[in-house]
Amino acid sequence: MHTTFADQLAGLDFAGFSIDPAPVSSSDFPVREAVIQTLDAVWSDLFALVSGTALETDAEDLGWAFVNLFHRFAARKSAALDRATDEVRALVATADGSEIHTHELETQVERAQCAEGAMLALEEMREVAASLYLNEFGSSWKPVSSSRLNHSAMFTSALVEGRDFLRARSEAKRRAAMPEGTPVVFAGGRTGHASEADALTFANNVWKVLDKVRDRVPDMVLVHGGDTKGSDRLASSWAERRNVPQVSFSLDARLGARAGFKRNERMLSLDPRYVIAFPGNGVLERLVIEAKSRRITVVDRRGPLGTNPKAPVC
Repeated sequence: MHTTFADQLAGLDFAGFSIDPAPVSSSDFPVREAVIQTLDAVWSDLFALVSGTALETDAEDLGWAFVNLFHRFAARKSAALDRATDEVRALVATADGSEIHTHELETQVERAQCAEGAMLALEEMREVAASLYLNEFGSSWKPVSSSRLNHSAMFTSALVEGRDFLRARSEAKRRAAMPEGTPVVFAGGRTGHASEADALTFANNVWKVLDKVRDRVPDMVLVHGGDTKGSDRLASSWAERRNVPQVSFSLDARLGARAGFKRNERMLSLDPRYVIAFPGNGVLERLVIEAKSRRITVVDRRGPLGTNPKAPVC
């Protein structure tokens, strides 16, 4: 759960310091309706511009970069908020009651409040742009190597990098990098299909299985490998459509051939309620074997087009 800067202030001992209301409020930033209308218009004009040209093949990359623009600026404001918050804590710890110290503390509090307001506004812009990306390309927008946190809306559309999640979990911190809920691991590789109809059937089966599992686990947190293609992409898009929080465990390239097995270990360390398995490689097979050895229920859909491999073929 995200802890707002105001909540953090409430937990500090100011010993007589007077903290004024935040110098900015939500009314100081663009309203949501205006953000939606403006970004929708820009998006439509941008893709109308490249449609039918040689740049049309790069449309998805262009759309990704459009969303990433807001993501990067929100990340900068988040870093500024962290720095200002640390400075506030340090000033409180060294309070001497002087006028100079009091003024410096008030200045740092204002900086933190301004950074938080800007961060929330930019994250909202990113989420609007990400919804346009989802509607245009049918897949959830994912940053390259960082988490996609949405502090103002809790975890309705968050996609958290696995390393951030484990760090927050090990530190027992209730932060934006630690969604509350029951982990469900999804695993599946990149599969080829003989026709568009087969590809559609496979995608529909992925969504149906995820819907059924969510019916049993209403507070589900989807854990997956974060692959931008194949089954992970389908699962991530489902999670965004269903407002299910996600934790993405990307491969650590530094581990070489061991990267996939290490990822399995990290995902299973969350003690998931279920492991959902669609067709994949040998690393996925080992995930299924290890899950069963830990008495974790496996929803096995490694049969043709994402069906139960034990079901009779019609």
